[in-house]
Amino acid sequence: MAMNQVSTSYLLWLGVLFGASGLHRIYNRKFATGILWLCTGGLLGIGQFVDLFLISDMVEEHNANFRAKYGLSPNGVPIEQKAIAQQVVAKAPPAMPTREQLMVKLLKAAEARGGKLSVTQGVIETGAGFSEVESVLLEMVNADYATTSNHPDTGIVLYEFHELLG
Repeated sequence: MAMNQVSTSYLLWLGVLFGASGLHRIYNRKFATGILWLCTGGLLGIGQFVDLFLISDMVEEHNANFRAKYGLSPNGVPIEQKAIAQQVVAKAPPAMPTREQLMVKLLKAAEARGGKLSVTQGVIETGAGFSEVESVLLEMVNADYATTSNHPDTGIVLYEFHELLG
């Protein structure tokens, strides 16, 4: 799997001229709708036409998922995480806090960083595992205590606590 190109998607979109609608969707890993387009002529041509305006977004979504899966920044350069991983391993694991205590630790860590916190920073500050920290942060987002955004250079998900933004 690799990063997709918008031009290739548009060329595959032209498969409609040969009775093969939806090839551009399959290329962008939208398999279910790609097969639906193949079987229905691009939803009788309507969906195929609408996709002319959606192809660049499909490609960007595919490429963002690819970068996230392989730890690449938005420009395709690997994100250096060895130093962070070494810091996490070097810390002795503290007694596991309760969920409420973990929330408080994450809030304090976000406050020290101007109201923004990544999962990795939360792991370093709390000693909890990545999945547990992410789960608690998502719970805080669902409760409207925080929102998410992406760092403009690295694409890393940041959790923003608006009451703490400095």
